[in-house]
Amino acid sequence: MIDPVRVFLLDGKGSGENASLAEIPEPDAPDPREAGPGQSFVWLHFQRDDERTRAWLEEESGLDSFVVQALLAKDTRPRCTVHGQGAIVNLRGVNLHEGAEVEDMISVRFWIDGQRVVGVWLRPLFAIVDVFDAIERGVAPVSPGDLIAKLALRLADRMEPTVAELHERIDELEDQINAPETTAEPRAELADIRHQAIILRRFIGPQRDALTTLAIEDLAWLDDRDRSRIREAGDRTTRVLEELEAVRERAAIVHDQLLERRAEQMNRYTLLLSVVAAIFLPLSLLTGLLGINVGGIPGAQTPWAFAVVTGLIVLAGGVEVWLFKRLKLL
Repeated sequence: MIDPVRVFLLDGKGSGENASLAEIPEPDAPDPREAGPGQSFVWLHFQRDDERTRAWLEEESGLDSFVVQALLAKDTRPRCTVHGQGAIVNLRGVNLHEGAEVEDMISVRFWIDGQRVVGVWLRPLFAIVDVFDAIERGVAPVSPGDLIAKLALRLADRMEPTVAELHERIDELEDQINAPETTAEPRAELADIRHQAIILRRFIGPQRDALTTLAIEDLAWLDDRDRSRIREAGDRTTRVLEELEAVRERAAIVHDQLLERRAEQMNRYTLLLSVVAAIFLPLSLLTGLLGINVGGIPGAQTPWAFAVVTGLIVLAGGVEVWLFKRLKLL
């Protein structure tokens, strides 16, 4: 069970410790523009539905209403918005909870300035829990920018296996379609893969843009190392996005192959029906002529005439089958 309110006091040198809301320094004590590598800062992370979250953000955080509303918004897309000396950064990660759909991506919102990082999520993200664990092991971010870069990299790390799994599912579908003996219809599986790829791309694309925007913004608490790490996170996110594009393209190719196979089957069935009709058409004409109720039908009074007619029909049918096989229509 993850504590709905996590507070870390980070010394800016790679170490940090757990704290409580009562232990954090005043939000306006140091000037954010004086912060940089080696300067201590605070990371506060809240669950949005916890009763302490709204109370602290609105009454004790010192943040203006624009930032508070952005942190508490119900539905968000990845973005980066500079506000004064800080930035609002919204990110998303794949949902890896048991029984959940990976494309049901989990949103996390951050307010970052030179002295603190305030994060809000509705559901836990394993990528952020990884950073919690790293801090407790003594491997903490050294600056607010480094913290965001680490989080973005961990989000990309968690996305990559999900995209790789989509590729593996496409591989399996290709094997099924190319196998000559298969009768499987993988349309539902293919539709699910395409749906997941579309939803993931819808959020990962803006996430790449948000990281790129943050890396180029003129913020005093971002140094060259932070910008480099954030650009690296953006590049990793771009690679994930490119892999999703590859999944969509491969899914489209598989869909075309599936349509071609179905069209080939329909053509084969249509040809078979046409050949059967062509075989029985002259035989039906012959039996129809012999079955008309008028005088003069040959063999009407002969006991062995039916056997002869039956033999002629079988012979004619055999000749037609041989002819169609000779023409490779059967």
